[in-house]
Amino acid sequence: MRKSVLLAVLFSFVAFIAQAGTNSVEMADTFRADGKIRVVIAVILIILIGLFVFLFNLDKKVNKLHKDANENIH
Repeated sequence: MRKSVLLAVLFSFVAFIAQAGTNSVEMADTFRADGKIRVVIAVILIILIGLFVFLFNLDKKVNKLHKDANENIH
């Protein structure tokens, strides 16, 4: 399950980047011109990394609870 979620997020991120490259948005052009686009990308990356870490830890906890529940049943 973890691999399928990771692949889905990766594909959606790649599609987003591909689509963003084809459209010319005035705000994005302004950010590029001012050099602030790097800050925007850094913030997005920090949020995505935090989300991945949170999901990874949550998955570990759920698997541990599932394992403990199966041991108590048998």
